[in-house]
Amino acid sequence: MGVRLGEGYDETGHAGLSDSVRSIDAVDDSRQRNRPARRRGGREVARVLGIPVFVNASMLLLAVLVTVVYGGYAENELGLAAPFAYAVGLGFVVCLLGSVLLHELGHALTARRYGIGVRGITLELLGGWTEMDRDAPTPRVDALVSLAGPAVSLVLGVLATAAALLLPGRTVAGEIAFQLAASNIIVAIFNVLPGLPLDGGRALRAGLWAVTRDRNRATELAAWSGRAIALLTAFAVFTLYRLDLLTLFGLVFILLVVFTLWQGAGQSIRLARMTRRFPLVDLAKLARPLFAVPSGTSIAEAQRRADAAEPARKGLAVVDSSGRVVALVDGTAAAAVPAERRPWVSVDSVARDVARLPAMRVGLTGEQVVRAVQAHPGAQYVVTSGEDVVGVLNVADLAELLEPRRPARRPAAR
Repeated sequence: MGVRLGEGYDETGHAGLSDSVRSIDAVDDSRQRNRPARRRGGREVARVLGIPVFVNASMLLLAVLVTVVYGGYAENELGLAAPFAYAVGLGFVVCLLGSVLLHELGHALTARRYGIGVRGITLELLGGWTEMDRDAPTPRVDALVSLAGPAVSLVLGVLATAAALLLPGRTVAGEIAFQLAASNIIVAIFNVLPGLPLDGGRALRAGLWAVTRDRNRATELAAWSGRAIALLTAFAVFTLYRLDLLTLFGLVFILLVVFTLWQGAGQSIRLARMTRRFPLVDLAKLARPLFAVPSGTSIAEAQRRADAAEPARKGLAVVDSSGRVVALVDGTAAAAVPAERRPWVSVDSVARDVARLPAMRVGLTGEQVVRAVQAHPGAQYVVTSGEDVVGVLNVADLAELLEPRRPARRPAAR
């Protein structure tokens, strides 16, 4: 359980360039908060206090698993008939999901309190996470947003413990109260461990940020702490299993948690290193200059002319009879055309109309460029200066700049 910076940060339209291109100007946060949240791999099932709630398919798997396991427990230990026992198991799942949702609402509402937009809450296999449109502005706010979720879980655990003590033992209500008490208290304790991506890791990051005045450095240190916690947890769980204090199911489940922690910490390290390089992003230098060919030129001829021109890294554009840029050639699509057919195939057939491509203006900061790319995923972006198209940004070039040690997955589009 935790909070994440949004996939697209903020998404804002800008109509001040030209009617021929669709521009991205990722600056105005206030507009973004009124836009619908988007998710990959999750379906919106409800809105709570205006916040979209998404359910990942993996959560359904967990719901079925917990229903079966808890239903079997209710059948064997409480003497319930099978249909009713599994209905009780399903009821426990609903209560558990409600606890997770309240935990995430703790993050979301605290973020709102400090002016941070919330895109949505996603429930998945190992809990849930809250997506915000930007990072906390100060270490204090970061710590408060991070610890709000575990605080809610702790309160729920205390209330469920009181209910379990008041209700008769070995009853359905009493057993559900006991299980909810245990699960919420465990979640509260585990989530405050000082390592990213746990909530306690974000609180640690906030403290380090306040001391070092370097958010990226603080993020990296807190993430390495998270990896250390993952290794210690793995060692502890193997020890408990060898001592027959943990079942095979428990071993597998906790190792899945450990793997998730390790992966999440790695993503935090990667993000911190990328963010540190944001000041290096200069669209005027990063964008490839355009080499223009008239509409109707064959792919082979266009490539021959482009290869003979300087500089070597350039974008191939199609211009109309007046010399206006009307399309950009998709390098991947052009490369897919067999070499023997390229003299007979027009560049127009492998080009994309600039009106359908997102555009960025020269002068955007590195953070704004990354936000725009994440908000509008694509391989190419038109780069403009005033009303003029001055170049093309290939996302592979941006990735190479931000992560120079990361191997490229595919060749950059021409």
